[in-house]
Amino acid sequence: QVQLVESGGGLVQAGGSLRLSCAASGRTFSSYGMGWFRQAPGKEQELVAAISWAGGVTYYADSVKGRFTISRDNPKNTVYLQMNSLKPEDTAVYTCAATKRAASSRRRYDYDYWGQGTQVTVSS
Repeated sequence: QVQLVESGGGLVQAGGSLRLSCAASGRTFSSYGMGWFRQAPGKEQELVAAISWAGGVTYYADSVKGRFTISRDNPKNTVYLQMNSLKPEDTAVYTCAATKRAASSRRRYDYDYWGQGTQVTVSS
């Protein structure tokens, strides 16, 4: 069992930065692939970024490439999402998730554990 708790969301102006953190419980965190998803009002949830168990493989949605960076610190049981050059269209609830697939996955249904989410609002 893995419990995930996100933090770091908030209100920021366009062009600004935020760093989201996702703290995980459990001694097997380092064996899980991790992902950050987001859901904007009226839209489907989408995968923003994913990272493999050791951090060697990452994936980014086209909409965030070059602006967002996913990373993890396994000894601290934490995964991060650094978000730079934020745009109003980045406004959403951001949720981290863990998958038993160590290489991570682009498919939502592959993720086994989910956090509660944190709101990110980007003003224009």
